[in-house]
Amino acid sequence: MTLVKHNESEVSSKKKIIVLGAGPNRIGQGIEFDYCCVHGLLAIKEVGYEAIMVNCNPETVSTDFDIADKLYFEPVYWEHLWEIIEHEKPEGVIVQLGGQTALKLSKKLHDKGIKIIGTSFEDMDTAEDRGRFSDLLKEIGIPYPDYGTAINADEALEVANRVGYPVLVRPSYVLGGQRMRIVINDEECETAVINLLRDIPDNVILIDHFLDRAKEAEIDAIFDGEQMQILGVMEHIEPAGIHSGDSNSVLPPYSLGPMIVETMIEYTEKICKALNIKGLINIQFAIKGDKVYVIEANPRASRTTPFICKAYNVSFLNVATKIMLGTHKLKDFKLEPKLEGFAIKEPVFSFDKFPNVDKELGPEMKSTGESIYFIKSLSDPYFRQLYKEKSMFLSK
Repeated sequence: MTLVKHNESEVSSKKKIIVLGAGPNRIGQGIEFDYCCVHGLLAIKEVGYEAIMVNCNPETVSTDFDIADKLYFEPVYWEHLWEIIEHEKPEGVIVQLGGQTALKLSKKLHDKGIKIIGTSFEDMDTAEDRGRFSDLLKEIGIPYPDYGTAINADEALEVANRVGYPVLVRPSYVLGGQRMRIVINDEECETAVINLLRDIPDNVILIDHFLDRAKEAEIDAIFDGEQMQILGVMEHIEPAGIHSGDSNSVLPPYSLGPMIVETMIEYTEKICKALNIKGLINIQFAIKGDKVYVIEANPRASRTTPFICKAYNVSFLNVATKIMLGTHKLKDFKLEPKLEGFAIKEPVFSFDKFPNVDKELGPEMKSTGESIYFIKSLSDPYFRQLYKEKSMFLSK
């Protein structure tokens, strides 16, 4: 008996773009990146490309049969992706919409000579490498917490004592703040580093001076190589040290002065130019006194991007995708986001389903989702209660 191989995926003659999804929902990335992928796919189709989706999550809209022109319901792993690329021969691959899972595949794409749509691998890698990114900030004159890198416990202790406790111990290239710890002495630092290297061997460890009792805020933006569009400026209600995914955040800021916000926007534009951003970026800031520090930059859609799109009712992701593809510039769009009052991002936790999990919040993300709450003014009882809880936290 002769077996006849049949491939049901027929390749069309159209130019194709592949979008990488985030895979299964997990802490650190979930349904919010599905929103990003859906709007990216729709934009790709609007400009005349064949939109191909690669994702393996049955709970997402991006894997519905009528969203992409073609869906590969496959794990977002290199082996599967490479076979698809060899078969489809796309113009390029978009990694900015699928969270950290998609972004981590950019190096293999780069090594194989596959075009990454939008920001280049080299520039994304500079932002992802905490040490190189801090060096870049130094070059362009942007303040950042004093830091050092280490590859073992002895080096980590040396750096921690130089920059001064408390310090934030964190690995590079991680999802959702995994294995990040705030430590206050040598014993805690040594334990954190040993545990980190046990779980993530050969990782370069970044030791940052932790800005205790600082405010935290973030900006999402689009940059087209010439112009920048701010999607939103969000201020966290919790102080710095709580992961952005676990914080209650307010859009627009509720207590940051105009000069602070202008400084954040100025730093964002400097970073976009230095990293040659083409598409989306998210930047995290710490504000202590009247000084603004940059904590990190994520050269992709963030988990707050869909939140901002819904709050302003503007399809920023459609715009960003067309910028990445090079078919449009920001000047081609009339973007005037407006919001009456404030929108509050409220994290959703699933501690009732995992009763033995440590419920104390910190730099490692623990929330499993988020909701949006609109208020007309800061006198709203909901906001006042949140702010009261923050004040109690700060007074401890």
